[in-house]
Amino acid sequence: MKFLDVDGVGRVSRIGLGTWQFGSREWGYGDDYAAGPAREIVTRALALGVTLFDTAEIYGFGKSERILGEALGEDRADVAVASKVFPVAPFPAVVKQRARASASRLRLDRIPLYQIHQANPVVPDSVIMPGMRALLDEGLIGAAGVSNYSLDRWRKADTALGRPVISNQVHFSLAHPGALDDLVPFAERENRVVIAYSPLAQGLLGGKYGVDNRPGGIRSVNPLFNVENLRRVEPLLQTLRTVAADVRAEPAQVALAWLIALPGVVAIPGASTVEQLEFNVAAADIELDTSARDALTAAARAFRPVSTRRVLTDLVRERLGRA
Repeated sequence: MKFLDVDGVGRVSRIGLGTWQFGSREWGYGDDYAAGPAREIVTRALALGVTLFDTAEIYGFGKSERILGEALGEDRADVAVASKVFPVAPFPAVVKQRARASASRLRLDRIPLYQIHQANPVVPDSVIMPGMRALLDEGLIGAAGVSNYSLDRWRKADTALGRPVISNQVHFSLAHPGALDDLVPFAERENRVVIAYSPLAQGLLGGKYGVDNRPGGIRSVNPLFNVENLRRVEPLLQTLRTVAADVRAEPAQVALAWLIALPGVVAIPGASTVEQLEFNVAAADIELDTSARDALTAAARAFRPVSTRRVLTDLVRERLGRA
């Protein structure tokens, strides 16, 4: 495993574990999953050196935090647990109350990394961040982070907090490489962290889906799995397959290895089974040379998915055609 040392948070594994699916019905994982596989996944993650576990109050409406806190057991205070507050009425007193509620569900006295889940379009960070600053001063959180923030808003959050906002958790993968343009360079310059969620683009970068093999379930409404986008992504997938063959790994592992080779970047793939967790963690041992990284970056930048509006139009036409 590879690690970053993050101020206020501690030793953070470059491959972490995202726990959106813990207690969440969107992915079809119910109570049986929470009581069995979720615990097994967390236990195995600890054994493999994973120290970053990401959750949020909104995941399963608190269930994810409870499941994770229970599954971590006595190790919960020794790892980098990250949670998030959803910024509805994010005034200082509310932010503090919600942090205490998350800490209670996680069975923690201190949340190592506490993040604003997304930028509030109406309430500025000058209103939100005093609550985060109070949590830092009281020692209830180790560091403040944000999620889904632009670089401009990240900088404004810094100013509002009066100290570094240590991390920004964003949608980032070879299929969604926008963070390369500004967030990653900023993180490298300022000694910050970019946390990549959906690092495998909901399985797209595993290479098994295509025009003739489209997924069902929640993935079916993801624009990336539209027929046109599946055609457009094929050159990227072929580059992934070529690099994977060269390093004797799988395309999805190479996609993760590419992310964590970037300065200040960690990835938080989810896992539905212990085997999937082990598969993801193994990516930390893959070394990509400069030519492989450059080829993947070029292929990522060349991928131009069609817009969501176009995808919706095509979906309606497809459904009408079936009718």
